[in-house]
Amino acid sequence: MYRNIYLFLVFTIVTTTLFAQQRVVWQENGTKKNNLIQFSGVVVEGDSLNPVPYTSIIVKNAHRGTISDYFGYYSFVAAKGDTIEFSAIGFGSAQYVIPDTLSSTIYSLIQVLRRDTIYLKTAEVFPWPSKEEFKQAFLNLDIKDDDIARASRNMERADVKEQMIGMAMDASLNYKYSTQQYQSRLYYAGQYPPNNLLNPIAWAKFIKAWKNGDFKKKN
Repeated sequence: MYRNIYLFLVFTIVTTTLFAQQRVVWQENGTKKNNLIQFSGVVVEGDSLNPVPYTSIIVKNAHRGTISDYFGYYSFVAAKGDTIEFSAIGFGSAQYVIPDTLSSTIYSLIQVLRRDTIYLKTAEVFPWPSKEEFKQAFLNLDIKDDDIARASRNMERADVKEQMIGMAMDASLNYKYSTQQYQSRLYYAGQYPPNNLLNPIAWAKFIKAWKNGDFKKKN
């Protein structure tokens, strides 16, 4: 519905403009040339009726014509009986013969172009001239590690543990540690805090750490 309204409005505007201008083409000798007309119109797509911009509009077997604007509109001087060729990139070309029995010097046309799909042949590209050279290049190919391999290598348990031991606490961990100390002091306020001097579990952990060398000076 909207497409029909759009075409009607375009056709009305074109016709009104041409009648308002009342152009007259003259020969060099000053006499009116009766077979010349003002040929105008719009080029649209066949499936969607959208305008086809920058369509080449040429008079067949002549060196004159024009190009439609962004909205598919065109207007130029042609002769009665001329064969007009319409062509645009991505569309099939079309022809229209202007009637030679026109009594008016103004003629309008809405030309429809159909999309043209061109299928190219399959191109096979061979980087190596022989199978032997391809085999040699394939065997010498150095394949880089992908993201999963690099992530697995960076997440080795030994490397992560070493980095964790030597890494200092950040601001969030320092805040958490200070909060825990403050909460512990509040919890034991007014009483003696527990003493791990006689705690057998604490002594067992201390002896195990001593044997593992956790208290040795590390470079």
